[in-house]
Amino acid sequence: MKSKKPSQDALLVRNLTKSLLQYIQGKRYNPATCEQLIAQLGVQPIHIERFKKILEDAVANQKISLRGGKYIPYSGATLTTGTISVHPKGFGFVKNELGSDVFIPKQRMGGAVDGDEVEIEIDSNVSAKGPEGTVVAIVKRSRANLAGIVVSQEGDRFLAFSPLLGAEKSIRVSVAKGETLTEGDRIICRVTSWNALGSSIEGSLLQRIGHISDPSIDIKAAIAEFNLLKDFSAEAIQEAQSFGSKVSPNSQKGRLDLTEIECVTIDPDTARDFDDAISLTKDEKGHFRLGVHIADVAYYVQSGTHLDKESFERCNSTYFPGQCVPMLPEELSNELCSLKPKVKRLTQSVLAEFDPQGNLVRYKIVRSVIKSQKRFTYKEALAVLEKQAKSTHAPLLERMVEFCLILKRKRFERGSIDFALTENALIVDKNGTPSHIEKIEYDITHQMIEEFMLKANELVAIHLNAQGKTLIYRIHEEPSAESFKDFYAFARILGFHLPPQPTHRDIQKLFEEAKSSSLLSQLSVSFIRSMRLAAYSADNIGHYGLALEHYCHFTSPIRRYTDLIIQRLLWDEIPEGCNIQQISTKCSEKERLSFRAESSVVVLKKLRLAATYFEQNPNQVYKAVITRVKPFALFFEVSLFNLEGSLHVSEIGRDYYEYDPFRMTFKGSHTGKTFVAGQEIHITLTGVNFILQQAVWALSQEPSTPSARKQKR
Repeated sequence: MKSKKPSQDALLVRNLTKSLLQYIQGKRYNPATCEQLIAQLGVQPIHIERFKKILEDAVANQKISLRGGKYIPYSGATLTTGTISVHPKGFGFVKNELGSDVFIPKQRMGGAVDGDEVEIEIDSNVSAKGPEGTVVAIVKRSRANLAGIVVSQEGDRFLAFSPLLGAEKSIRVSVAKGETLTEGDRIICRVTSWNALGSSIEGSLLQRIGHISDPSIDIKAAIAEFNLLKDFSAEAIQEAQSFGSKVSPNSQKGRLDLTEIECVTIDPDTARDFDDAISLTKDEKGHFRLGVHIADVAYYVQSGTHLDKESFERCNSTYFPGQCVPMLPEELSNELCSLKPKVKRLTQSVLAEFDPQGNLVRYKIVRSVIKSQKRFTYKEALAVLEKQAKSTHAPLLERMVEFCLILKRKRFERGSIDFALTENALIVDKNGTPSHIEKIEYDITHQMIEEFMLKANELVAIHLNAQGKTLIYRIHEEPSAESFKDFYAFARILGFHLPPQPTHRDIQKLFEEAKSSSLLSQLSVSFIRSMRLAAYSADNIGHYGLALEHYCHFTSPIRRYTDLIIQRLLWDEIPEGCNIQQISTKCSEKERLSFRAESSVVVLKKLRLAATYFEQNPNQVYKAVITRVKPFALFFEVSLFNLEGSLHVSEIGRDYYEYDPFRMTFKGSHTGKTFVAGQEIHITLTGVNFILQQAVWALSQEPSTPSARKQKR
């Protein structure tokens, strides 16, 4: 008996099903809606209803899954949701229900942008970065608006580059009748469709901020781009102003009067909010009595007030070159809560006694009132210590140095790593135009303030933990041995000795040796990249970088909401039902957001500075140090601008260069010329694209000097 041939309809269903499953299970597939699949597979209008039924059956038979309105391959894996934090290079992290970060590779982001609530599938295999996953659905978008820079016009619409989306995805912007845009305009647009086909999304113009050529609007654009809150509500301003301009006698009642003790503040030149003041005495037994006095922000910003709600929405201050977007109104941040000299201020004080070896003898935490006797900048304090300036507080500063070195030794003994990195401060004028980069050395004045703040934070965390309270810890997970492999290889390439299986002490010794080396910065950056980010959590897993079991943030309540919560916890001023973990998570997310906003402005300002040099001398040769070598490119840092750049392998010479993954090098097969991490190279700048925020570099020969030319002859 002959088998019955399948009907034409059955053949159609079979073919459509086969095409659908092959397409969805393909490596290049991105989660798509029903309408998108119809367009992508070219389903004829006559077959659309049948195709929709095929989709339903495929989901019912667990051939594919439907998540957030989009179809994905079926895996049977457990799914979880969370908020995604996206790195400027395109990859992301999602904190899962267990509290750890899940790494999302760039190609598995599924169209998610920073702050989106996403559903992810966690891989069963764990990489050196920890658990990895894939975005399978976007549950909720973090924003309705996007910032962009106009690149070109396309018919009646304009194409805009969005730093948030990256170069691979643009915005197609529609404008109202009679409006127009020009190349380089910085804009805010409302997203009308995230799911537009191709490499763009749809949006409509909301606001034109200005032009990319104008440096005075860089911060304004970043505030809009990252959706930062700049202005305070009238109610919050009114609450801040209600305290007046002076500390009232009534507010001092019940506090320990410390107005007669010698205490000072030491801060950067440009600081206007002084969180902390220091006092330090030494008795005849050699015991040190340290006082760390922190502005009592909790007295002014109480739970449930407008000030509290506004500060929680921000979670932290954001610091741009030449400008701060504060967490608190200036009436508090720069006035009543700022520990200015010669005026009374309300504080919370950690008063601790230590023996000559730096061991804690006793401590107490009190609410107090102080009167700072002197406001030092770091430079002024250093000048006094180096006998270049005179001060009645010189003995106090010298005691600070003595006690600082004792605490540093104690910290080293417990395994903490000291990077001692130079800070690069970008200096801008009143119009936002960058003039130069100032190197700020990590001198003894910075070190002693850091040591005293670390000790106060540690003591407060121990104190609250001993009381059995749930608090916000500052945590730093210990990295896996696997994640350090690249760092070990990099350190050996730079010429540092490490045993086959390095211990924590070996790494400490490595950085002590590197302090006198020009390679310290590259080594430190590589080490930091190997570690996970520090974060806030109600679960205490310790702080790996500081080698501390208990650690929290307490010393900067003017600029960090976590510190304000810690201040309230000390005096049982937390309302019932307060969700500490929820606050921790939000503060971690806002911290990363501020960092991204700050970094975006700093990079653009550095590009502006580089462009100024290029205009003055297009042929100038710059020194750079190779920081990483990848199979397709080498990456370097231009010393003058502290700016990262890259060269594709095809741009480093006419030779054929082979990549050695073990030595992380490029080697010319004919010339034998080698490029390796840590090597100094010379480059020239060929152009700066402000719209795409990129500098284009070319490899150059080492510039000849008169002595070199003479030797050559």
